[in-house]
Amino acid sequence: MGFYVAVFVAIWLLSVFGWWMMSSAARSAEVDRMKNRLLGTPKGKAKKRSQKNPALLEAEDRKTGQLVLRILRRFRYQERAQRLLEQAGLKWKPARLAHACMAAFLLGFLLAWFMLPPEYSSLALLPAVVFGSFPLLHIYRVRRLRLRKFEEQFPESLEFMARSMRAGHAFSVSLEMIHREFQEPLAGEFRRTFDEHNLGLPLETALTKLAERVPSMDVHFFVSAVLLQRRTGGNLAEILDKLASLIRERFKLRGKIRAISAHGRMTGAALTCIPIGVALIMFFVNPDYAHFFFTDPTGQMMVTAAVVLQLVGYAIIKKIVTIEV
Repeated sequence: MGFYVAVFVAIWLLSVFGWWMMSSAARSAEVDRMKNRLLGTPKGKAKKRSQKNPALLEAEDRKTGQLVLRILRRFRYQERAQRLLEQAGLKWKPARLAHACMAAFLLGFLLAWFMLPPEYSSLALLPAVVFGSFPLLHIYRVRRLRLRKFEEQFPESLEFMARSMRAGHAFSVSLEMIHREFQEPLAGEFRRTFDEHNLGLPLETALTKLAERVPSMDVHFFVSAVLLQRRTGGNLAEILDKLASLIRERFKLRGKIRAISAHGRMTGAALTCIPIGVALIMFFVNPDYAHFFFTDPTGQMMVTAAVVLQLVGYAIIKKIVTIEV
Protein backbone atom coordinates (compact mmCIF):
# COMPACT_ATOMS: atom_id res chain seq x y z
CA MET A 1 0.00 0.00 0.00
CA GLY A 2 2.78 2.41 0.90
CA PHE A 3 4.54 1.69 -2.41
CA TYR A 4 1.44 2.62 -4.44
CA VAL A 5 0.98 5.80 -2.45
CA ALA A 6 4.61 6.78 -3.05
CA VAL A 7 4.21 6.11 -6.80
CA PHE A 8 1.06 8.23 -6.86
CA VAL A 9 2.81 11.08 -5.04
CA ALA A 10 5.75 10.92 -7.44
CA ILE A 11 3.45 11.02 -10.49
CA TRP A 12 1.52 13.93 -9.06
CA LEU A 13 4.70 15.89 -8.29
CA LEU A 14 6.02 15.26 -11.80
CA SER A 15 2.72 16.45 -13.28
CA VAL A 16 2.79 19.64 -11.23
CA PHE A 17 6.44 20.26 -12.18
CA GLY A 18 5.66 19.72 -15.87
CA TRP A 19 2.70 22.09 -15.66
CA TRP A 20 4.91 24.71 -14.00
CA MET A 21 7.58 24.36 -16.68
CA MET A 22 5.06 24.70 -19.52
CA SER A 23 3.36 27.71 -17.91
CA SER A 24 6.76 29.37 -17.34
CA ALA A 25 7.68 28.81 -20.97
CA ALA A 26 4.35 30.25 -22.10
CA ARG A 27 4.84 33.34 -19.92
CA SER A 28 8.39 33.80 -21.23
CA ALA A 29 7.17 33.62 -24.82
CA GLU A 30 4.48 36.18 -24.06
CA VAL A 31 7.04 38.53 -22.48
CA ASP A 32 9.35 38.20 -25.48
CA ARG A 33 6.48 38.92 -27.85
CA MET A 34 5.56 42.07 -25.91
CA LYS A 35 9.20 43.21 -25.92
CA ASN A 36 9.36 42.76 -29.68
CA ARG A 37 6.25 44.90 -30.12
CA LEU A 38 7.53 47.64 -27.80
CA LEU A 39 10.98 47.71 -29.41
CA GLY A 40 9.52 47.81 -32.92
CA THR A 41 10.84 44.47 -34.14
CA PRO A 42 9.89 43.86 -37.80
CA LYS A 43 6.98 41.54 -38.34
CA GLY A 44 9.03 39.27 -40.55
CA LYS A 45 11.22 38.25 -37.65
CA ALA A 46 8.28 37.30 -35.46
CA LYS A 47 6.59 33.97 -35.77
CA LYS A 48 3.07 33.91 -37.12
CA ARG A 49 0.46 32.54 -34.84
CA SER A 50 -1.71 29.75 -36.20
CA GLN A 51 -4.70 30.55 -34.07
CA LYS A 52 -6.40 33.64 -32.73
CA ASN A 53 -5.95 34.87 -29.20
CA PRO A 54 -8.03 32.73 -26.86
CA ALA A 55 -10.63 34.19 -24.55
CA LEU A 56 -9.56 35.46 -21.15
CA LEU A 57 -11.12 32.57 -19.21
CA GLU A 58 -9.59 30.00 -21.58
CA ALA A 59 -6.14 31.56 -21.16
CA GLU A 60 -6.48 31.42 -17.39
CA ASP A 61 -7.65 27.80 -17.55
CA ARG A 62 -4.62 26.76 -19.58
CA LYS A 63 -2.36 28.12 -16.91
CA THR A 64 -4.11 26.29 -14.07
CA GLY A 65 -4.21 22.74 -15.43
CA GLN A 66 -6.54 21.23 -18.00
CA LEU A 67 -6.71 17.77 -16.39
CA VAL A 68 -8.08 19.03 -13.09
CA LEU A 69 -10.47 21.39 -14.88
CA ARG A 70 -11.88 18.53 -16.93
CA ILE A 71 -12.52 16.56 -13.76
CA LEU A 72 -14.17 19.59 -12.14
CA ARG A 73 -16.34 20.17 -15.20
CA ARG A 74 -17.36 16.52 -15.32
CA PHE A 75 -18.63 16.65 -11.74
CA ARG A 76 -19.97 20.22 -12.22
CA TYR A 77 -17.82 21.69 -9.47
CA GLN A 78 -15.92 24.32 -11.43
CA GLU A 79 -18.64 26.98 -11.32
CA ARG A 80 -19.28 26.34 -7.63
CA ALA A 81 -15.58 26.56 -6.81
CA GLN A 82 -15.20 29.74 -8.87
CA ARG A 83 -18.19 31.35 -7.15
CA LEU A 84 -16.85 30.36 -3.74
CA LEU A 85 -13.45 31.89 -4.52
CA GLU A 86 -15.07 35.10 -5.75
CA GLN A 87 -17.15 35.37 -2.59
CA ALA A 88 -14.00 34.86 -0.50
CA GLY A 89 -12.17 37.56 -2.45
CA LEU A 90 -9.28 35.23 -3.33
CA LYS A 91 -7.50 35.32 -6.68
CA TRP A 92 -7.21 31.56 -6.82
CA LYS A 93 -8.33 29.36 -9.67
CA PRO A 94 -10.49 26.22 -9.29
CA ALA A 95 -7.57 24.05 -10.40
CA ARG A 96 -5.30 25.60 -7.77
CA LEU A 97 -7.88 24.84 -5.10
CA ALA A 98 -8.07 21.22 -6.28
CA HIS A 99 -4.26 20.93 -6.22
CA ALA A 100 -4.12 22.34 -2.70
CA CYS A 101 -6.74 19.87 -1.44
CA MET A 102 -4.96 16.99 -3.14
CA ALA A 103 -1.57 17.97 -1.71
CA ALA A 104 -3.00 18.34 1.81
CA PHE A 105 -4.75 14.97 1.49
CA LEU A 106 -1.55 13.20 0.47
CA LEU A 107 0.43 14.93 3.20
CA GLY A 108 -2.06 13.86 5.86
CA PHE A 109 -2.12 10.28 4.53
CA LEU A 110 1.68 9.96 4.54
CA LEU A 111 2.01 11.43 8.03
CA ALA A 112 -0.62 9.09 9.42
CA TRP A 113 0.81 6.08 7.54
CA PHE A 114 4.31 6.50 8.98
CA MET A 115 3.35 7.76 12.45
CA LEU A 116 0.52 5.37 13.37
CA PRO A 117 1.28 1.82 14.54
CA PRO A 118 0.96 -0.90 11.86
CA GLU A 119 -2.30 -2.23 13.30
CA TYR A 120 -3.87 1.24 12.87
CA SER A 121 -2.56 1.89 9.35
CA SER A 122 -6.06 1.38 7.93
CA LEU A 123 -7.16 4.55 9.76
CA ALA A 124 -4.76 6.74 7.77
CA LEU A 125 -7.60 7.92 5.55
CA LEU A 126 -9.27 9.77 8.43
CA PRO A 127 -6.47 12.31 9.04
CA ALA A 128 -5.96 12.48 5.26
CA VAL A 129 -9.57 13.61 4.80
CA VAL A 130 -9.14 16.14 7.62
CA PHE A 131 -5.95 17.54 6.06
CA GLY A 132 -7.55 17.61 2.62
CA SER A 133 -10.41 19.75 3.90
CA PHE A 134 -8.07 22.44 5.33
CA PRO A 135 -7.96 24.54 2.09
CA LEU A 136 -11.75 24.51 1.87
CA LEU A 137 -12.09 25.41 5.53
CA HIS A 138 -9.67 28.29 5.03
CA ILE A 139 -11.69 29.58 2.07
CA TYR A 140 -14.96 29.29 3.99
CA ARG A 141 -13.43 31.16 6.92
CA VAL A 142 -12.13 33.97 4.68
CA ARG A 143 -15.51 34.09 2.94
CA ARG A 144 -17.39 34.36 6.24
CA LEU A 145 -15.14 37.15 7.53
CA ARG A 146 -15.37 39.03 4.25
CA LEU A 147 -19.16 38.83 4.12
CA ARG A 148 -19.40 39.91 7.75
CA LYS A 149 -17.23 42.96 7.05
CA PHE A 150 -19.32 43.75 3.98
CA GLU A 151 -22.54 43.60 5.99
CA GLU A 152 -21.08 45.92 8.63
CA GLN A 153 -20.27 48.55 5.99
CA PHE A 154 -23.45 48.08 3.96
CA PRO A 155 -25.93 50.23 5.98
CA GLU A 156 -23.57 53.20 5.98
CA SER A 157 -23.04 52.83 2.23
CA LEU A 158 -26.81 52.91 1.66
CA GLU A 159 -27.09 56.13 3.65
CA PHE A 160 -24.16 57.59 1.71
CA MET A 161 -25.86 56.63 -1.55
CA ALA A 162 -29.11 58.28 -0.44
CA ARG A 163 -27.28 61.50 0.50
CA SER A 164 -25.44 61.59 -2.82
CA MET A 165 -28.71 61.16 -4.74
CA ARG A 166 -30.31 63.99 -2.73
CA ALA A 167 -27.32 66.13 -3.69
CA GLY A 168 -28.18 65.62 -7.37
CA HIS A 169 -25.97 62.69 -8.41
CA ALA A 170 -27.31 59.83 -10.47
CA PHE A 171 -27.62 56.35 -9.03
CA SER A 172 -24.80 54.98 -11.19
CA VAL A 173 -22.51 57.85 -10.15
CA SER A 174 -23.21 57.15 -6.46
CA LEU A 175 -22.07 53.57 -7.05
CA GLU A 176 -18.74 54.84 -8.33
CA MET A 177 -18.38 57.31 -5.44
CA ILE A 178 -18.65 54.46 -2.92
CA HIS A 179 -15.36 53.09 -4.24
CA ARG A 180 -13.54 56.27 -3.16
CA GLU A 181 -15.25 56.72 0.21
CA PHE A 182 -15.31 53.17 1.60
CA GLN A 183 -12.85 50.35 2.15
CA GLU A 184 -12.71 46.80 0.92
CA PRO A 185 -14.59 44.55 0.39
CA LEU A 186 -17.58 46.86 -0.15
CA ALA A 187 -15.64 49.32 -2.30
CA GLY A 188 -14.39 46.64 -4.69
CA GLU A 189 -17.80 45.03 -5.16
CA PHE A 190 -19.56 48.30 -5.94
CA ARG A 191 -16.69 49.39 -8.16
CA ARG A 192 -17.06 46.18 -10.14
CA THR A 193 -20.81 46.77 -10.44
CA PHE A 194 -20.21 50.31 -11.71
CA ASP A 195 -17.60 49.14 -14.23
CA GLU A 196 -19.92 46.45 -15.58
CA HIS A 197 -22.72 48.99 -16.01
CA ASN A 198 -20.35 51.60 -17.45
CA LEU A 199 -19.08 49.14 -20.06
CA GLY A 200 -22.57 48.49 -21.41
CA LEU A 201 -24.15 45.91 -19.12
CA PRO A 202 -27.73 46.80 -18.10
CA LEU A 203 -28.06 48.04 -14.55
CA GLU A 204 -30.51 45.25 -13.69
CA THR A 205 -28.00 42.60 -14.79
CA ALA A 206 -25.09 44.30 -12.97
CA LEU A 207 -27.07 44.46 -9.72
CA THR A 208 -28.16 40.83 -10.12
CA LYS A 209 -24.53 39.79 -10.51
CA LEU A 210 -23.73 41.77 -7.35
CA ALA A 211 -26.37 39.78 -5.46
CA GLU A 212 -24.82 36.55 -6.76
CA ARG A 213 -21.32 37.54 -5.67
CA VAL A 214 -22.49 38.66 -2.22
CA PRO A 215 -24.98 36.05 -0.90
CA SER A 216 -26.51 38.29 1.75
CA MET A 217 -30.17 38.89 2.46
CA ASP A 218 -29.48 42.61 2.86
CA VAL A 219 -27.98 42.84 -0.63
CA HIS A 220 -30.96 40.98 -2.07
CA PHE A 221 -33.28 43.49 -0.38
CA PHE A 222 -31.24 46.34 -1.86
CA VAL A 223 -31.28 44.91 -5.39
CA SER A 224 -35.01 44.16 -5.21
CA ALA A 225 -35.77 47.68 -3.95
CA VAL A 226 -33.73 49.35 -6.70
CA LEU A 227 -35.21 47.22 -9.48
CA LEU A 228 -38.74 47.75 -8.19
CA GLN A 229 -38.22 51.50 -7.95
CA ARG A 230 -36.95 51.64 -11.54
CA ARG A 231 -40.09 49.89 -12.75
CA THR A 232 -42.74 51.61 -10.64
CA GLY A 233 -41.06 54.90 -9.63
CA GLY A 234 -40.75 56.53 -6.24
CA ASN A 235 -38.20 58.23 -4.01
CA LEU A 236 -35.18 55.93 -4.11
CA ALA A 237 -33.23 57.97 -1.52
CA GLU A 238 -36.01 57.52 1.03
CA ILE A 239 -36.20 53.82 0.25
CA LEU A 240 -32.46 53.41 0.84
CA ASP A 241 -32.67 55.28 4.16
CA LYS A 242 -35.46 53.02 5.39
CA LEU A 243 -33.58 49.94 4.20
CA ALA A 244 -30.44 51.07 6.07
CA SER A 245 -32.41 51.56 9.30
CA LEU A 246 -34.04 48.15 8.83
CA ILE A 247 -30.63 46.49 8.42
CA ARG A 248 -29.33 48.18 11.58
CA GLU A 249 -32.35 46.90 13.53
CA ARG A 250 -31.70 43.41 12.20
CA PHE A 251 -28.10 43.65 13.45
CA LYS A 252 -29.35 44.57 16.93
CA LEU A 253 -31.83 41.70 16.97
CA ARG A 254 -29.17 39.28 15.73
CA GLY A 255 -26.82 40.33 18.53
CA LYS A 256 -29.52 39.75 21.16
CA ILE A 257 -30.27 36.31 19.74
CA ARG A 258 -26.59 35.35 19.75
CA ALA A 259 -26.30 36.45 23.37
CA ILE A 260 -29.34 34.39 24.37
CA SER A 261 -28.25 31.28 22.44
CA ALA A 262 -24.62 31.41 23.65
CA HIS A 263 -25.33 28.86 26.40
CA GLY A 264 -26.72 26.39 23.87
CA ARG A 265 -23.72 26.78 21.57
CA MET A 266 -21.29 26.23 24.45
CA THR A 267 -23.27 23.16 25.54
CA GLY A 268 -23.12 21.68 22.05
CA ALA A 269 -19.36 22.29 21.79
CA ALA A 270 -18.73 20.77 25.24
CA LEU A 271 -20.85 17.68 24.56
CA THR A 272 -19.00 17.18 21.28
CA CYS A 273 -15.48 17.63 22.65
CA ILE A 274 -15.86 15.56 25.84
CA PRO A 275 -16.15 12.13 24.11
CA ILE A 276 -13.18 12.95 21.88
CA GLY A 277 -11.09 13.98 24.88
CA VAL A 278 -12.05 10.84 26.82
CA ALA A 279 -11.10 8.64 23.84
CA LEU A 280 -7.68 10.30 23.54
CA ILE A 281 -7.07 9.90 27.27
CA MET A 282 -7.98 6.20 27.09
CA PHE A 283 -5.36 5.66 24.39
CA PHE A 284 -2.65 6.74 26.84
CA VAL A 285 -4.12 5.49 30.13
CA ASN A 286 -5.43 2.07 29.07
CA PRO A 287 -4.33 1.18 25.51
CA ASP A 288 -5.47 -2.46 25.77
CA TYR A 289 -9.03 -1.34 26.49
CA ALA A 290 -8.97 1.13 23.58
CA HIS A 291 -7.61 -1.48 21.14
CA PHE A 292 -10.86 -3.43 21.46
CA PHE A 293 -12.75 -0.73 19.58
CA PHE A 294 -10.41 -0.97 16.57
CA THR A 295 -9.40 -4.63 16.38
CA ASP A 296 -12.67 -6.38 17.26
CA PRO A 297 -15.59 -6.25 14.75
CA THR A 298 -18.05 -5.55 17.56
CA GLY A 299 -15.90 -2.70 18.84
CA GLN A 300 -15.66 -1.21 15.33
CA MET A 301 -19.45 -1.27 15.04
CA MET A 302 -19.75 0.42 18.42
CA VAL A 303 -17.29 3.15 17.44
CA THR A 304 -19.10 3.75 14.15
CA ALA A 305 -22.47 4.00 15.90
CA ALA A 306 -21.02 6.34 18.54
CA VAL A 307 -19.53 8.67 15.90
CA VAL A 308 -22.77 8.75 13.90
CA LEU A 309 -24.88 9.47 17.00
CA GLN A 310 -22.42 12.15 18.10
CA LEU A 311 -22.68 13.89 14.73
CA VAL A 312 -26.47 13.64 14.76
CA GLY A 313 -26.61 15.12 18.27
CA TYR A 314 -24.34 18.00 17.31
CA ALA A 315 -26.42 18.69 14.20
CA ILE A 316 -29.63 18.77 16.26
CA ILE A 317 -28.15 21.17 18.83
CA LYS A 318 -26.76 23.33 16.02
CA LYS A 319 -30.19 23.47 14.40
CA ILE A 320 -31.86 24.45 17.68
CA VAL A 321 -29.51 27.32 18.54
CA THR A 322 -29.26 28.66 14.96
CA ILE A 323 -32.00 31.25 14.49
CA GLU A 324 -32.10 33.13 11.20
CA VAL A 325 -33.10 36.80 11.34
